[in-house]
Amino acid sequence: MNEAIPPLPDNRTEAPSIGSEARSGPWGISTPVWAILLMLAYQNFSQTILGIAAPWIGKSFHLDDSGIARMFAWVSLASLGALVLARFIDLLGRRRMVLICLTAIPMFSVGAAISTSYAWFVAFEIALNAAVGAGISACIVMLAEELPIHERANGQSLGGLAGSFGGGMCVLLMPVIDGYAISWRWLLVLSAAGLALVPKLARMLPESERWQHTEALGITEKSRFYDVLHPLYRRRAITIIVVTLLIAISQAAAQAFSYYHAVSDEKLTTAGASLMTVIGGGIGMVGFPLGAKVCERWGRVPTVVVFGLLMIAGQLWYYWARVPIFLTPMVWLAASFCVVTTSDSAATVGTNAAFTELFPTALRGTIMGWAAVMVAIGGVASNAIAASLAHATGGLASAIGYTALAGVPAAILFGFMIDETRGLSLEASAREQDFDSARE
Repeated sequence: MNEAIPPLPDNRTEAPSIGSEARSGPWGISTPVWAILLMLAYQNFSQTILGIAAPWIGKSFHLDDSGIARMFAWVSLASLGALVLARFIDLLGRRRMVLICLTAIPMFSVGAAISTSYAWFVAFEIALNAAVGAGISACIVMLAEELPIHERANGQSLGGLAGSFGGGMCVLLMPVIDGYAISWRWLLVLSAAGLALVPKLARMLPESERWQHTEALGITEKSRFYDVLHPLYRRRAITIIVVTLLIAISQAAAQAFSYYHAVSDEKLTTAGASLMTVIGGGIGMVGFPLGAKVCERWGRVPTVVVFGLLMIAGQLWYYWARVPIFLTPMVWLAASFCVVTTSDSAATVGTNAAFTELFPTALRGTIMGWAAVMVAIGGVASNAIAASLAHATGGLASAIGYTALAGVPAAILFGFMIDETRGLSLEASAREQDFDSARE
């Protein structure tokens, strides 16, 4: 091999481990992985603001239930730009795109924070969520490429925990802001302060060795965004595209309106809604290590199918089930929310592991972009369906329950059509050698 071409990590089946001595950090986690976890926490904080602040945003812009749903539908369009941005994850490199997104997020946060026009606010939120989505996709890909076979699912679990921590900080701050009569816009100002993290994270994060190797061989340059539909990957890609669309229809409105439902429909105070979210979400975080364990014991596919169906059942409980007279709404909602978040966390570990293991290095970011486009379309459809059904079904909560049912065929399709990748190297599971030969 030409000496100018960087080699793969020391052996093709394993990249540096979480506890790599060469780049070890606190608790035996390598410095690059720590950087990725910090970025995921920050990006999820920024992404959570819109959902948590929805009741107050609605008041600021004089929006009713349907208006809030339409706002979420518009913001879902953010993911349409993710195909382009995710493609650059493969073309420009993981590290470079992450840093570009980290620099863009604060600027868009400032724009949204100072927007007094509804149209400008939505425009900045679309741009903000596009940057966040691309940054998260790049981080998920980097985790897969940084870790060895036996730690990849665990790495995705750590990534999920970091993201939940960032979102949880937003939940904890909302009642404080409301209690002191501070504008919800200050959450966006805090998001903008993340610009100070960029120089430190840039020093902590190296480029992916696998991406450097593929780029040096010229494989990345020769690949195209539509190569995910190459005969080697067509069945996988089409299944992922359809499943992601159905899951987005099922979950976009349900997740966006969870806090809004607690405050507006169940009449919880902001402190009560935040406590419900913290309790349910906090307990639900056990889903990440649980998902990693199930992934390694039984496989990615069973993990996604089983926990995906449990998540849908939890959403129906949350939005449709009446509160028993012997329980308070906060306890009832916290219990159902716990089922949702635990299942969602476990299914996310399996999904992220499978998505990143099924496609070669030159397409690993691109498939995340394709998935993001389906998330955009599904998000628009989910919120639009919920908005249109709200009056006919007796309220937004009832309508959201019907959209959640779209996840059932998605779980079944994933179970029958997706190849299991447990225990395989990235090169084997992604058929990297076959793809390299086909591009020559």
